[in-house]
Amino acid sequence: MVQQLSVFLQNEAGKLASVTGALAAGGVDIRALSIADTMDFGVLRMLVSDVAAAKAILEREACIFSVTGVTVVAVPDQPGGLARVLRLMADNGVDIEYMYSLIGRSADRAYMVFRVSDEQKLLALLGANGISTITGEELGIR
Repeated sequence: MVQQLSVFLQNEAGKLASVTGALAAGGVDIRALSIADTMDFGVLRMLVSDVAAAKAILEREACIFSVTGVTVVAVPDQPGGLARVLRLMADNGVDIEYMYSLIGRSADRAYMVFRVSDEQKLLALLGANGISTITGEELGIR
C-alpha cells in the first residue's frame, strides 16, 4: 500500500498553484496526481516523494487534507492490459472507488493507482494472476 494525500481545495483561481508551489518550495516532488471537482471545491489526490514533509507543508498552509492507502498496480502495457485487470476485479467483486494513472512507466508496464473496496482481496487476486504491485520505495516515496 502506498500513502496518498487528498487535499480539499476551493474551486478558485490560484489555489492549485499555491499548493503545488508550497510543495515545490519544500522540496516535495509530485509523483502522480488526479483532480476531481465540483462547482465549489476540488479534491487533489497525489502521491508525493515525501509524505511527512508534504503533510507538514499542507498543515502550515492551513489546507484540509487526508492520508489514505492506495494500491499501485503494474498493468501490462499492451492493448487490453488494463481491460484484463479491470475484468478480473469486476468478476471477483472488487469495487473501484477511483483510479488514475501514474506519470511514468517501465518498458513493459504502465502504472495505475487504485482505491478499492477490499485491498486484501485485490492483492490476492493480482498475485494469483501474475500481476504485480509497486511499492512506495520503488516509486521513490518515503
